[in-house]
Amino acid sequence: MKKQITLYSDGSSLGNPGPGGYGGILVFKDTRKEYFGGEAHTTNNRMELQGVIEGLKLLKEPCEVEVISDSSYVVKAINEWLEGWVKKNFAKVKNVDLWKIYLEVAHFHHVHGTWVRGHNGHPENERCDILARTEAERIKQTLQENT
Repeated sequence: MKKQITLYSDGSSLGNPGPGGYGGILVFKDTRKEYFGGEAHTTNNRMELQGVIEGLKLLKEPCEVEVISDSSYVVKAINEWLEGWVKKNFAKVKNVDLWKIYLEVAHFHHVHGTWVRGHNGHPENERCDILARTEAERIKQTLQENT
């Protein structure tokens, strides 16, 4: 039986495009692992998706993964759109590079997305938002210092 994992994820972009960050929390039973990262020039949707990708990369074996995100873009793509995008070879789809990476890292797992309303008091979603925003702010600060 595959391990049941909950992957909470959020993304943030200061400007669209602009400095961005993602944050996530992996939960297995009583174990939690936080992770975060970002890019200097990106969009909110890219960071939302990158947060899911990075969380899946951390899993060491095939798992049942529930992705919980406030991004309807990511949740609907995972649950509804992705299969059709692949059949149409990603015609007219944005962020194809990241969706192809997502497919690579997700294919070992059974992944289902669950949407939650952002900034609505959900503790893990709020924590992911803080991780993502903090990383975006750190990158923005670094960029300003280097100009």
